[in-house]
Amino acid sequence: MCKKLLKSFLSISLTLTAISSASITYAEPSIETITIIAHPLSGESLSQTIDILEGAELERKATTNIGATLSKQPGIHSAPFGNAVGRPIIHGLSGARVKIMEDRIDTLDLSVTSGDHAVSIEPFIVERIEVLKGTGTLLYGSGAIGGVVDIHTGRIPHHIPKKSLSGGIETRYNDSANANTTSMKLNGGKNHFAWHLDATKKDSDNYKIPGFAESSRLRALEGESDEEHMSDVLPGSFFDFESAAVGGSYIQDWGFIGLSVSRTDADYGLPGHSEHEDEHEGEEHEGEDEHEGDEHEGEHEEGHGETPILILKQTRSDFELGLKDPFSTISSINLRLGVNDYAHQEIEPNGEVATRFTNKAWESRAEALFDNGSWSNVVGVQHSQRKFSALGEEAFIQPVDTKESALFWLGERSFSSIDIKAGLRVNETQHKPSIAADRNFTNYSASIGSVIPITDHWTINTIIDYSSRAPVAEELYSEGPHLTTNSFERGNISLDSESAINLSATLQYEDERWSASVTTYQTTFSDFIYQQATGEQLDDLPVFDYQQNDATFLGADIELAAKLFQQTNKPIQLKALFDFVDAEVDISGNQHLPRTPPTRYGLGLEAQWGRFSGSIDYLRVDDQLDTADLELATDAYNDLSAYAEFKHALNDTVALTSFLQGKNLTNDEQRVHTSFIKDFAPAPARTIEVGFRLVF
Repeated sequence: MCKKLLKSFLSISLTLTAISSASITYAEPSIETITIIAHPLSGESLSQTIDILEGAELERKATTNIGATLSKQPGIHSAPFGNAVGRPIIHGLSGARVKIMEDRIDTLDLSVTSGDHAVSIEPFIVERIEVLKGTGTLLYGSGAIGGVVDIHTGRIPHHIPKKSLSGGIETRYNDSANANTTSMKLNGGKNHFAWHLDATKKDSDNYKIPGFAESSRLRALEGESDEEHMSDVLPGSFFDFESAAVGGSYIQDWGFIGLSVSRTDADYGLPGHSEHEDEHEGEEHEGEDEHEGDEHEGEHEEGHGETPILILKQTRSDFELGLKDPFSTISSINLRLGVNDYAHQEIEPNGEVATRFTNKAWESRAEALFDNGSWSNVVGVQHSQRKFSALGEEAFIQPVDTKESALFWLGERSFSSIDIKAGLRVNETQHKPSIAADRNFTNYSASIGSVIPITDHWTINTIIDYSSRAPVAEELYSEGPHLTTNSFERGNISLDSESAINLSATLQYEDERWSASVTTYQTTFSDFIYQQATGEQLDDLPVFDYQQNDATFLGADIELAAKLFQQTNKPIQLKALFDFVDAEVDISGNQHLPRTPPTRYGLGLEAQWGRFSGSIDYLRVDDQLDTADLELATDAYNDLSAYAEFKHALNDTVALTSFLQGKNLTNDEQRVHTSFIKDFAPAPARTIEVGFRLVF
C-alpha cells in the first residue's frame, strides 16, 4: 500500500511540474554571456540533475572502485563483484545505459561487457567526478539513457599552474583485508608548459565477512547445513592494482594542446566461484595462451587455489586541443581523442587460461561553442571504433567490430523568468561480428528542459526528453557459458533499438541554513532490453536470454542539509537522504526486473573544530522482495560508518592530514541486491582504515 501511494504521489508531482513548466508566459529575452570553461555539461544552470564529488568530500568517500565511491550519493548504487569491481547504477539503470568517461572520452575498457570486469580508472587520483542523472545521450552517446559519470583526472592540463610544483601523496591501510593503498599526484609548469604525473599501488588479501559466504536463502535452497558455509573471509576477493600516467600541455593565449599516456596492470580474484567451474578445471585448454597464467601461481596463496583470477593490462593515450576565439562567430573549439589497448585473461584455479579478452578501441569528439545573439550553442561530432574479441572455451561472445558516429546540438536561451535548454542528436551504429549477420542502427534523441527561479531561495528544474539506443554487441551476439556470473547467456540477433521517454523534475531550496533537493522521475521504455532467466539449464548453468518488452522506471531522490550551529565559520551540519526506484516490465505474470535497487534512508552529521573534522553516517537499506523470476530476495541491513581527520600545517604550503575511518561498524551481513553474486559474496565485515595524506 505504501509503495502504491508513493508511486501515485510521484506521478502526480511529475504531471503538475510539467503543467507548471508549460504555463510559463513568454517574456522579452535578456541575453546573457555564458563562459564554458570545461565542457557544456559543467555549470549549475543545467536542467538535468547533476551530482559533483570533489575536494574533501571526494577524499573522504574515495575507495577501491568507482562504483563504491559513488554508491552513497542519492539515486546512485553500485554493482559490486568483490572489492575490486564496482560499476555505478543510476536511477536503477546500469550497464550500457550508464556511460563512464575519463575526461569526456569513454573509458574504452570492457566494464560494460560483464559484471566481473573492472572500470579502469583509479578513484584515488581523481580530481572531480560529475554525475549526470538522466539521459546523457545528447552529448555523449545514444547508450547513456541512464546517465553519465564523467571522471576528471587532470592528466591533460588546461592552464599553467600557479605553483611550479604541487601535488600530494596518500597512503592507507585497512584491517579487514590487510589492504594497502598508496597514491601520488604531481603537477607543475613554467612559461607555456604544464605537466602532470600520477601513480597508484593497491593490494588486498581476501576480505573478512560476518560469517557466511552464501546467503541464508541460497543455503536453504541447496538444503545444506550452515556449518558447511561458515567462513572468516571471502575466497577470491583479493586484488593487486598498479597504475601510472604522465601528461603535458603547451598553453598559449590562443588555447592549448596536450597529450597523456596511462598504464594499468592488475590482477584480482573472482569471488562467487561455483561448483560448475570445478567441472571445467580439468578440461584441456587449447591455444598458445595456455600457460600464460603460470607466472601468477603462488601469488595470493590464500584463495588462489579456490577461485579464478582475472589479469588485466591496459595502455591508453589521450590527445586534446582547445582553441579560444578561433573565429569571430565561434568562442571555442575542443578536439578530443582517446586510444586504448586493453586485454585481460580469465584464469582457472589450476592456473590455465580459460578466456582471453581484447579490446582495441578509440573515440574522438569535436565541439564548437558559439552565440548567435539569442541562443548559446554547442555543436559537435563524435566517432568511435571498437575491435573486441573473446577467445577460449569459456568465451560467451564471438569477436565483434563496432563503429559509432554521431552529430549533436545543444542550445540555451535565457528569458526574464526562465532558462530554456534544448538538444538534438542522431547516432549511427554498425556491428560486424565474425560469424553472425551484421546489424546497423540509426537512433535519434531530443530533449527540452527549463530552469525556473521561483523565489530567491526556490528553483525548479524540469526536463522532458526522448532517447533511443542501439543494442550493444553482448545483447545481440552472446551465446555460451559465462562462469563468473554463473549463467549461460544467449543474445538475440533480432533485437530492435530501445527507446525511452523521460520526465523528471527537481525542486531545490537553499538559504543560509537550509538546503534541500527533491527529484522525481519517470522513464517509460519501448522495447526495453533485459536478461531473463528461462528456467532451462545448459552446461549445468541456468540460461539467461536477452529479451525486449516495454518497461517503466519510477523513482525519487531526496537530499536535505541543515547547519545546526556555527563556530568560527565551521558549521555542524546534519544531512539526510532518501531514494527509491520501482522498475517493472510490461508482461503478464511477474513484472519485476532483476537487480532493482532497494529503497534507502540515510542520516549523517559532519563537524569541524579547528584542525579536527569528522563525520558519522547511517544508511538503512531495505529488503528487496520485488524480485524477478528465479531471483532470490535480499534482507535489509544497516550501514554505519564514521570518519575523523586531523590536519597539521607543516608550513605555509605543506599540510599533513592523518585520518581514521570505520565502515560497517555494526558488522551487519550486507548483501547488495544489484550485485550478480549477492548470494555468494557479502560486503566486507567491520573495517577500520587508517591513513595519511601529504599535500603541498
